Amino acid sequence: MRQFYPDHQGQLARLAKIEGQLGGVRRMIEERRYCIDILSQIKAVVGALKQVELGVLETHMHHCVKDAVEAGDAAELEAKVAELVKVLGRIE
Repeated sequence: MRQFYPDHQGQLARLAKIEGQLGGVRRMIEERRYCIDILSQIKAVVGALKQVELGVLETHMHHCVKDAVEAGDAAELEAKVAELVKVLGRIE
């Protein structure tokens, strides 16, 4: 079994931007801004988080799942597939 996990550094810049967007949503709510404007910003945050999610999933496929395939470890590969099915079942 892999003792270390892949680097997700590429997602940190996106997460920093999302943190800023969330602060903006909070300020909009505090300032009692128009509901549709707030909802639009929330949709933008959700979209940005989905991009982070896809990036992490892609990294997982290219590293963790690929390593299990290349190792020829059927049990490890089955575990990776089961993990993916479980987590993808929770993704909307």
